[in-house]
Amino acid sequence: MDAPSSTPNSGPCFSTIGRIALRHFPKISPHDTHRTRDYLIAAFTFFSVAISSLFEISASVERQQLLGGFAWMFLGAMLLGENRETKAQVIIAVLFATVGEHFASIYMGGYTYRFENVPAYVPPGHGMVYLTAVALARSGLFVRHPRKIAIFVVGVWGTWSLWGVSGYPDRGDWVGALLFSIFLVWLMIGRSPMVYLAAFFITTWLELIGTAVGAWRWAAIDPLLGWPQGNPPSGVGAWYCLVDAVAIGGARPTLHGMKRFFDWCLHRSGRILKRRSGS
Repeated sequence: MDAPSSTPNSGPCFSTIGRIALRHFPKISPHDTHRTRDYLIAAFTFFSVAISSLFEISASVERQQLLGGFAWMFLGAMLLGENRETKAQVIIAVLFATVGEHFASIYMGGYTYRFENVPAYVPPGHGMVYLTAVALARSGLFVRHPRKIAIFVVGVWGTWSLWGVSGYPDRGDWVGALLFSIFLVWLMIGRSPMVYLAAFFITTWLELIGTAVGAWRWAAIDPLLGWPQGNPPSGVGAWYCLVDAVAIGGARPTLHGMKRFFDWCLHRSGRILKRRSGS
């Protein structure tokens, strides 16, 4: 008689974990169409990052302000074809990220811009970056191949993070590894994993180019944790995922609150007009 196996059947356990981790991923469908608009938004933002970085090589505060003016115009034009919820998300992303920039850079000193300021192009730039992540996440490419893209991002990002703590680079990057771990949690429990995956591509492009031309530089030691970090940290995209999560989570309550406020104003105005007409 065979002895009962002491090893539990892990199949259902891993299956359950997989369903939980992938529950917010889109269902694969070959019928999802490619929208030219989504790819144009992404391509334009990638191109804008590269061009603005060239101007940053010999930058001045005045040039930063000029770039900021163009960035606001570009962001406004890109939002013309979006619905109200996406526009609200972009506004929230810009506000939240701008506050975060002043806290993390000016106050904490986690990274420093060329002129020790927050350049004028940064707030609208965050809006363009967020909209690009949304556009890529809803594109036919991402919706048709969510798992392949997830495997690619986790593989590349994970390798980068492991390299930072391996001892081989001159500058360690323990903060990057921590941020990558946080990203993995966001990817599994967040409601918009495709947006987080899309953010990896644009934010990695942005950070690598921005630090390469000296537009900003990350502190060698994180002022909060006291850990070494890269320039940029490998997991820096996790900060952008936080911005994305706040924007996505705050858009609907904001729109609902605004609707209730305007309804109250209209109701209040109607009562005042009735009183005046009655008197």
